[in-house]
Amino acid sequence: MKLQPIERRSGLTRREFEEEYLKKNKPVVFTDLAAKWPATEKWTFEWLSKNYGHLEVPLYDNNFRKPGKGYLTPTKHMPFGDYLALIQQGPTELRMFLYNIFKHAPELTSDFAMPHVTDGFLKNFPMMFFGGQGAKVDLHYDLDCATVFLTQFQTRKRVILFAPDQGDYLYQHPFTVQSEVKLDRPDFELHPALLKAQGYEVVLEHGETVFMPHLWWHYIYYEDGGFSLSLRRHSTYTRTRGIFNITRHFVVDKGMNYLLGQRWTNIKANMAKKRAMAVL
Repeated sequence: MKLQPIERRSGLTRREFEEEYLKKNKPVVFTDLAAKWPATEKWTFEWLSKNYGHLEVPLYDNNFRKPGKGYLTPTKHMPFGDYLALIQQGPTELRMFLYNIFKHAPELTSDFAMPHVTDGFLKNFPMMFFGGQGAKVDLHYDLDCATVFLTQFQTRKRVILFAPDQGDYLYQHPFTVQSEVKLDRPDFELHPALLKAQGYEVVLEHGETVFMPHLWWHYIYYEDGGFSLSLRRHSTYTRTRGIFNITRHFVVDKGMNYLLGQRWTNIKANMAKKRAMAVL
């Protein structure tokens, strides 16, 4: 497996970004996209806890995708303030996502702006992600196929990206947008095709934004307990592809998982390995 650093740029103009990165589906890190956002200075652990600590939020652990009736359901709920305290104390696998805090605190949307470097942003669907040190987001590409601008706050987050054509090397489970490989502890004997995968890597610092092109695989590791903001962009193609993925996921994958549980996971894993062996 070969990973190269993602290029960092400052002062990118709209034309430069669209010509050099967007049209080429090439990732880049903006060092200053969020520099003038109030959120960059305002959103601290203390401030969020003081103002929104009363919110009851869903939390997920590493069993999020464990087969069975609990598939894709929260592990527990906790007051937001208690969770923020938890992720500052040290390692925990608990993460907060699939919860739109802006529906409960719409005033937060005035603390950031849609990037000026292109059009097509989904203004009604900003999302925030929180995790403790050592928490990870398994390798996948986004179900809705959007392009993503992910801005990190306060602490550090490692992001690893792979282009769409790397899917077979990554042992993609059919009928899903998920990979079975564990990039925090890769097993090249079990997954030999992974050795051929080529991707990109960066450790995002406070205030930096990574552009993740549509359909790109990403793995995220929390170097420290922290949080980020995701702004999403769609085109006609990605919107259509996203509808297909969402339908396939809820009709085929989630339905078969409910009926077969671990047997369905084993079937997908065997299909992924056959595809990977074909490209060795």
